[in-house]
Amino acid sequence: MTKYIPTVGLEVHAELKTQSKMFCDCLNNPDEEKPNVNVCPICMGHPGTLPTLNQEAIKSVLKVGHSINADVADFTEWDRKNYFYPDIPKGYQISQYKYPLVSGGEIAGVKITRIHLEEDTGTSQHEEGNHSLVNYNRAGVPLMELVTEPVIHSAEQAARFAKELQLLLRYLNVSNANMEKGEMRVEVNISIAEEGAKKFGTKVEVKNLNSFKAVEKSIEYEIVRMTDVIESGRGAEIVQETRGFDEDTQKTFSQ
Repeated sequence: MTKYIPTVGLEVHAELKTQSKMFCDCLNNPDEEKPNVNVCPICMGHPGTLPTLNQEAIKSVLKVGHSINADVADFTEWDRKNYFYPDIPKGYQISQYKYPLVSGGEIAGVKITRIHLEEDTGTSQHEEGNHSLVNYNRAGVPLMELVTEPVIHSAEQAARFAKELQLLLRYLNVSNANMEKGEMRVEVNISIAEEGAKKFGTKVEVKNLNSFKAVEKSIEYEIVRMTDVIESGRGAEIVQETRGFDEDTQKTFSQ
């Protein structure tokens, strides 16, 4: 029987516990219950407004970089990611690409590619009657994104890494990293290939995992699903796509 080796890389987003948002003075309060009160012309993207960097958010990411023996940048640059979604008021997200704040390092034996800063989106609430409501309190909150190298080879190792990262963020007091509240969110990139293969298999991304169990179970399910596709004998191929995870069925689904 052919043995398949999974290869996993993780992308982790963590909201930073600064007093204000990333580019304005609006309160960063994840516990605010009233919608659309922590907003201003800057985080709502009104014409003519200019962002101002939150120094505490930058210091928080640099703390993480120093703690994992990474390379900390002496120069950085900001970029725009264009997304036309209702929960992104500007129509783009201010992020970093070519020049991240942190490069390299290691956590729990897993090598890190990069850590950079960006701003979070608002939150959408889907109501009955085919309409949605958007709360922009979270829009513009400082968001740290960490990307690992594709060096993880089991569901258990991926979950262990996520737990260690959460502990680190809490120890450094830069994020509460509460997954149930969405303060820490994990995305899994996974592929499988025959043992000894020199190339990775086709990659699938599973997004918005909000528990360690979901991280582990989604990887386990994808390994089985991908193996079944390859060995089905019908010439089927794995499709590169984005998938979600259903907590009730413990299965991933195509998005």
